[in-house]
Amino acid sequence: MSKTHPAKNLIAACIAAIALAACGGSDSDGTSGNSGSSGATSTGFSGQDASAPVLTNSVATDGFNWINYRRTQAGVGALTRNNLLDRSSQAHSDYQRLNNTVTHDEQANKPGFTGATVEDRVQAAGYKLVRNYASGEIIAATTNNTGFYMAEQLVTAIYHRFVMFEPLFKDMGAGAASTSANYVYFTTNLGATNGYSPGLPSHNIVSWPFDGQTGVETTFASNYEEPDPVPDINEVGYPISVHANLTETIAVQSFTVRARGGADLRTRLLVKGQDANTTMASVAAIVPLAPLAARTTYDVSFTGTVGGAAVSKTWSFTTK
Repeated sequence: MSKTHPAKNLIAACIAAIALAACGGSDSDGTSGNSGSSGATSTGFSGQDASAPVLTNSVATDGFNWINYRRTQAGVGALTRNNLLDRSSQAHSDYQRLNNTVTHDEQANKPGFTGATVEDRVQAAGYKLVRNYASGEIIAATTNNTGFYMAEQLVTAIYHRFVMFEPLFKDMGAGAASTSANYVYFTTNLGATNGYSPGLPSHNIVSWPFDGQTGVETTFASNYEEPDPVPDINEVGYPISVHANLTETIAVQSFTVRARGGADLRTRLLVKGQDANTTMASVAAIVPLAPLAARTTYDVSFTGTVGGAAVSKTWSFTTK
């Protein structure tokens, strides 16, 4: 997944947990698996409310705070900032800057090497993965933007959202490195070790956009996510997702979205077993195959099972 992209935004996601790995890793048994501020000043992103963080102009801190803000809105809980994961995140951002690349994999013969895989790097930083554990990594790289902006890109990019909104993570760290041309590499490492967080109640899901959310973006440029969730179309609608604890499998029977009073939209379903890049069984998403309409309310319906138990959920959101 290593590529050099000196002139465009790029985001890349990786998780290693319970044999669910987008970029390789290990499960808890060791087997192979895979800008602005709150208040009167607008952040410029959808769903802002009075609890939105205040911009500090530290990319790492602002990115961390924005991810926690969005996790709280999604209903999966804020994560604790961990200095060891800060260390691994910063080291990997430095590696990417030194080698002019966006990647989850490091090579031992390259400057700044601290570990080949995400798991190697977080453990090299002192974050030991023992017993029931999970580790993940998400990366954004772009020019002249805030940590808020970069983190929001990661929310929109669906495979990254899958990692970011994992309910069982406990800890998170962030690091950023800039080139002389102000091209910024932002890395976030997420983890849980020696047990998971309480997560969601069994057989439960959360959704994004959340019920009643307003100001949702209408368009997603899928070519800027790696891997690309809709490789045959670039300009698509905003992805809609459901999330359970990584220990429970989501099976989809029906997952639809429609403008209120209209017909179901054409969508692409992203779920393990049907989408080669969806490696987590605890998530599912639909991506509308055309941009959404502005200032329009959309109704979403999900029916399926979570951990074998029947689950149905309906909700709505409104675009900006």
